[in-house]
Formats: sequence, C-alpha cells, structure tokens
Amino acid sequence: MRVLIVEDEKKTASFVRKALQAEGFAADVCHNGDEALAAATSTPFDALVLDIMLPGRDGLSVLRQLRAHRNTTPVLLLSARGEVNERVEGLDAGADDYLPKPFELVELVARVRALTRRVGENKSTLLRVADLTLDTVGHRAHRAGREIELTAREYRLLEYLMRSAGRLCGRMMILEKVWDYDFDPGTNLVDVYIRRLREKVDAGFDAKLVHTVRGVGYVLREAP
Repeated sequence: MRVLIVEDEKKTASFVRKALQAEGFAADVCHNGDEALAAATSTPFDALVLDIMLPGRDGLSVLRQLRAHRNTTPVLLLSARGEVNERVEGLDAGADDYLPKPFELVELVARVRALTRRVGENKSTLLRVADLTLDTVGHRAHRAGREIELTAREYRLLEYLMRSAGRLCGRMMILEKVWDYDFDPGTNLVDVYIRRLREKVDAGFDAKLVHTVRGVGYVLREAP
C-alpha cells in the first residue's frame, strides 16, 4: 500500500512517514498543494494524508480538484483548526476521514490502515490491458491466455505499469515505486528490467503494449 503525505511542516511529515513505513506502508511526501495535486493525479496511491493549511493551493482545493476529476483515492484530512464547520466542509468536499492536530501517530496510522483496508476490499484483483491480465492475488500474468513467468521484481514492475496504464512513468518514478529508491543510482537498472519485461510481454505479438517515450520514460498501453 502506497500513501502520499501532504504536510508543509517537514518535521511532522517526517514523523508521519516513519510511522507509516514502520507499519509496512510505502510513503511519499509533498510539502505544498501544487506538488500534491500533480503527484496524486500522475501516480496511483492507496490513500492521501492531506493537511488543509498548505503553501499555494490549500488542501481543500487539492481535494476538490481530485474529486472533480473522479479521483476516488481515500483522503484523511489534517488540520490545526478543529472547528465543526471546517470538518463538515472537508467531508462535503470528499474527504473520507478527518483528524485534528495535534494527533497521536498511532491513531493516524490506525485511520490510514482502515482507509486502505477499504480500498483493498474494493480494489480489483485482476488488472487488464488489452489481452494482458495480471492476477494480483495469485501473482500470475497471462497474455492471450498464455502464462508469463515473472521474477518478483518483474512482477512488481508490471503491476505498477498496469495500475498506471495509459500514463507516462518516468525512470525516477519507477525507481521510487518499484525499487523504493528516492535517488538515481546511476545505472540503467530500469531500462534493463523494461527490456526483460518487453521480451516476456510483447515477444511474438504484433500489438506491442510496452512503449518507450524517448528520453522521458515508459508507458503501458495499446498502440495508438
């Protein structure tokens, strides 16, 4: 499960990130609303921890924009102000839960866990792009009925690409989501694994699904 933490207080964001990581979550951090909106619309997250008071675009504006674009990622709102009217406004804007500051980290983690559990219950366990399918419970991939043997890392890469189907995935983003690297190791690691995946997914098929956007990254989609 991957969570986006949107909090301008860097110390608070660090504490929340460490607490979620200790519970097995992958956690990304943004410190302003514009970065948060860009991240949440370009990357599939399982939940957002979203502070209302942010530099630039505030949290409620981010939330409204996401819901206007039919982004249904569960959102836990945070705010130093705990007035009833603000809570109601946040819930009316599409928030799934609300936690006033100051809060206990154990409670925040419990609330995020509850949100992601609901996502897990509702999330499709069978991903499909054209004639390529991925069973996320059995960890089995098939194309046109033919099973594709994948290593654990190849599986993780394919799942990320399929959950992001149709959207450009940059090399740095793939390193973060698939390898949990927040830095560029200076190798062609991503390119090597994409090549292996392409050999397994596209070999022998006229319609290619794994596409390179030169100099930028990769996208999994049916050919335009």
